[in-house]
Amino acid sequence: MGVTAAGPGPALPRPRGPLTRALIEVLTSAPGAPGATLPLTVARGADPWGEDHQLALYLCYELHYRAFTGVDAGWEWHPAVLGLRRVLEDTFLGVLRAETGTVAPLADQLRALLVEPADGEGPSYFLLRDGERWQAREYLVLRSLYHLKEADPQSWVIPRLHGAAQAALVAVQYDEYGAGHPERTHSRLFADMMQDLGLDGSYGRYLDLVPAPALAVVNLMSLFALHRAHRGALVGQFAGVEITSSPGSARLAAALERFGAGPAGTRFYQEHIEADAVHEQLMRHGVIDALLTDEPGLEEDIAFGLAASVLLDERLAEHALAHWKRNSTALLAPVPAA
Repeated sequence: MGVTAAGPGPALPRPRGPLTRALIEVLTSAPGAPGATLPLTVARGADPWGEDHQLALYLCYELHYRAFTGVDAGWEWHPAVLGLRRVLEDTFLGVLRAETGTVAPLADQLRALLVEPADGEGPSYFLLRDGERWQAREYLVLRSLYHLKEADPQSWVIPRLHGAAQAALVAVQYDEYGAGHPERTHSRLFADMMQDLGLDGSYGRYLDLVPAPALAVVNLMSLFALHRAHRGALVGQFAGVEITSSPGSARLAAALERFGAGPAGTRFYQEHIEADAVHEQLMRHGVIDALLTDEPGLEEDIAFGLAASVLLDERLAEHALAHWKRNSTALLAPVPAA
């Protein structure tokens, strides 16, 4: 049985344990080939925060985006892969709900995000105050798996909304995709920024270097995006990004200027300073308020999505800062020098 190309995706990564080793072996065979099995028992016992679990989940999800070179397109909806993905998702959701605990009311969470601390401790503060160019380059690599397909996960929710909420979300997405100008799509601006800092802006280029805390951030979006039952959670996740993006983008643009970035190296974050200030209003009032008018029962799901997104961003920030403050790489291996 021949391989049906899934598209010009990146190369498959190196495995990080028995789970990803088995999954990659299966994906490089043809669907229906004898002996192709996936270790569900291993998946159930894997650490949901660990490298093997998070990479396996990322591989399952990426089949719905650009997939990988040499992987048969028939694997995208193959029951064996979907069965493995369900086990991984259930475990991941379980620890997310345990870690978030009793989720604060949605209104309280949104109000808290609108307050910008003067002495914050996240990566944007660190890079602006104390960071070095190599750490800024690592930050772009950590974020590249999402930003090189920025807004693609959130597009899955468009047909799952309707009326005013759908119209407002599409208005946000229109900007994310460059308002009709391909050279201004946010994914393209991010790739240009990476290249300005001596990095490769190719899609998925640094997957082998990106650790589990960064994979988890992207996996959360895809998990919510690919299930209609979690449409509210995806709206909460997206709202959290848009609300906090503008001030953080201002700090990152200033930091990159300090590190000698040219216009292409700051345009991505400069764009987000103004655009996300508008998107924050659209998400809070145009999407969330309208959605809750139509479906008030989604409020708890929106609140959970927001809380889970904040949790994973904090875990990634803690991971990066812990390494950078020891002057060590936050990646699985140092990125090659520019």
